[in-house]
Amino acid sequence: MSNTTKQSDLTHAPSALALLPLGIFLSLFIGVGSYLTMQGVDFAFYQLPAPVAALPAVIVALLLSKEKLNKAIEQFLRGVGHGDIIAMCMIYLLAGAFASVAKATGGVDATVNLGLSMLPASMILPGIFVISAFIATAMGTSMGTIAAVAPVALGIAQAAGMDIALTAGVVLSGAMFGDNLSIISDTTIAATRSQGCQMKDKFRENIRIALPAAITAIVIFMFSSTPTEVPAATDIEWLKVLPYVTILVLAVSGVNVFVVLSIGILLAGGVGLFASADYSLAAYGKDIYAGFGNMQEIFLLSMLIGGISELMRQQGGLAYLTSLISRIIRVFSKDHTEGQNLRASELGIAGLVSLTNCCTANNTVAIIVSGGVAKELAAENGVTPRRAASLLDIFSCVVQGLLPYGAQALLLGSVFGLSPLAVVSHSYYCFFLAFAAIVAVFVKHPARKLASA
Repeated sequence: MSNTTKQSDLTHAPSALALLPLGIFLSLFIGVGSYLTMQGVDFAFYQLPAPVAALPAVIVALLLSKEKLNKAIEQFLRGVGHGDIIAMCMIYLLAGAFASVAKATGGVDATVNLGLSMLPASMILPGIFVISAFIATAMGTSMGTIAAVAPVALGIAQAAGMDIALTAGVVLSGAMFGDNLSIISDTTIAATRSQGCQMKDKFRENIRIALPAAITAIVIFMFSSTPTEVPAATDIEWLKVLPYVTILVLAVSGVNVFVVLSIGILLAGGVGLFASADYSLAAYGKDIYAGFGNMQEIFLLSMLIGGISELMRQQGGLAYLTSLISRIIRVFSKDHTEGQNLRASELGIAGLVSLTNCCTANNTVAIIVSGGVAKELAAENGVTPRRAASLLDIFSCVVQGLLPYGAQALLLGSVFGLSPLAVVSHSYYCFFLAFAAIVAVFVKHPARKLASA
């Protein structure tokens, strides 16, 4: 499947103009929000809803198509209905429903109280990072991790009087760390298959770069973990904590995220019906639907971005990025030493997957699209398959964790009531990971020698 996708992406004639819709969306979404922020408007980034900002981009993308209008609309709808997009939207709905029911039945408050009783004041943020990282590594999905951890992290931050945006950044950081390293993650599978290496080899290459970045992030979080108030923990209500404990255990066990969240919804509702005489089946149904409604904005935006990405792909936007990076690498690699060629190729692979990720807002798709060209560049300049796979996964992780219109930032922004920009601006691990990866490119490493592959 991945080979077919890669080949089809490269058959479209490269076109820089095809990237215009993405530029329009970003200009409106970020530009208007930034301008209103400077004007002192409260909730500046909510004045122009992101799905509305995406509508002009959709229109431009349709107008740029050389196909007949009906055909262009079909391509747009194909992107809207892409399997990855639909999967993300279903996770949004289930996560929203679980959060809504758990809050209404007292599960969030009980779990927050448990967290406060277990985590020392100086270790609240590092603890949230480690928990998120562990769950994401076990589940292989950052989205499922965020859906499980974010409501509890928000409650703990509010109870301790801590920075809400920073707490959201901690959850995002831990989720991206685990997703990047997990051997069952879609990104790991896509990266290793496209480059033809073993998962264990990619993990060993990856951990050398990711671990220093994670340690640095934990230290920063530790120094930022001073609560403005130390809330007293009350008696733990284990029955109300049960839904969260269950979904965490199931997540660590590798159960499918859809099954995990569905069981969580059923348990949270069951606890409410059993423990509270005032909670009824009618209220349970309304809470589930309210949770669906809370995810409306990111649901719509994800679908629109998926459609825009497909139109850009069909019109040669992604092919243009691939061609551009290839030309740049060949210019810098021409008549240079072997070490310079290696560095140019590795930076080219990083740049290719990063730019593709910016256009698709999906790290797995970005790896699949750029994997074929990355493999050619690696083979030409002696970059080992495991090194190429590691770079693909790392930089797609970095970009996905910093995109304000990425699924992870949108979900966290919805749960925490924040602008997605506020969330990604505190994703310190992703910043450190990018720095560590760039440094690794310029530092001689035995794994970069082809003979050691």
